[in-house]
Amino acid sequence: MIRYESDYLEGAHEQILQRLLETNEVQTPGYGVDEFCDRARGYIREACNMENADVHFLVGGTQANTTIISSILRPHQGAVSAVTGHIAGHESGAIEATGHKVLTLSSDDGKITASQVKALYEAHWNDVTHEHMVQPGLVYISHPSENGTTYSKSELEELSKVCRECGLPLFMDGARLGYGLAAKDNDLSLTDIARLCDVFYIGGTKLGALFGEAVVITNDALKKDFRYLIKQKGGLLAKGRLLGIQFETLFEDGLYYEISKHAVDLAIMIREAFVEKGHSLRYDSKTNQQFPILPNDVLSELSKKYSFSYWEKVDNTHSVVRFCTSWATKKENVEQLIEDIKNI
Repeated sequence: MIRYESDYLEGAHEQILQRLLETNEVQTPGYGVDEFCDRARGYIREACNMENADVHFLVGGTQANTTIISSILRPHQGAVSAVTGHIAGHESGAIEATGHKVLTLSSDDGKITASQVKALYEAHWNDVTHEHMVQPGLVYISHPSENGTTYSKSELEELSKVCRECGLPLFMDGARLGYGLAAKDNDLSLTDIARLCDVFYIGGTKLGALFGEAVVITNDALKKDFRYLIKQKGGLLAKGRLLGIQFETLFEDGLYYEISKHAVDLAIMIREAFVEKGHSLRYDSKTNQQFPILPNDVLSELSKKYSFSYWEKVDNTHSVVRFCTSWATKKENVEQLIEDIKNI
């Protein structure tokens, strides 16, 4: 079985494993105050062109989302998100468990717009009973979205402008950020993201690391006591050097971008194979996630050799599924899939 259902099915990039082995018996202080974490922070600040950014390393995405959002919101506030956003549908109520509601906005492609945020903000404050309702306290987006779509530079600039006008911190979930930056139509850089967002994180778990996310805080007002909050949420890893070593390896010479591009290149090959065969795509994703609309009998045939994720039913005979490549996907396996797509 060749697996395409997610992008964290493999362990870690061999360079990371080798570096972990080489440094295994090096003694360091704990909790991320070691030389490896310091160097990794330096590389990330350089990539973001923001020397004063705070960089913290956490283990996983849900932990990062929960820690960041609960650190920003006051008890009566909620997080604004696309209805398809990860925090709204795929984190078992983690945000709600901290006492904060997720305020969802409609979205077909996984993104939200500046005008939607503005309308929600104004609707809240123009309602004379607003004190009886959850107040919007931050805006959550992801790049790429759950549906593989990406924000353009102009879209993010508009969203950032509205958020700052409304006093709403803008938080970008970057669990798959590398694949978003490698997307064929992407015009955003890490520098742009650092400039336009108040806080974001750079995903490692889905991009070559064994585990780990690098949280980058650019808004000075959000920096105070963040390590206390990481500890309170169970995220201050005693052997923090394990996170620093991984991100140091990913960013010291561009490995992060190289392996992200590898995954996207292979996903585009799969996309083109489905399109050439006459199949439509549910979302216009140029990232490592592809969402073909396929006849159920085709899915049944493909499932004999490949695993993929069911997404949604279209009608009685067609379904949307997700094929997901990763930093470790083998080109020969993609070529085999393409051949089978052609022959079915």
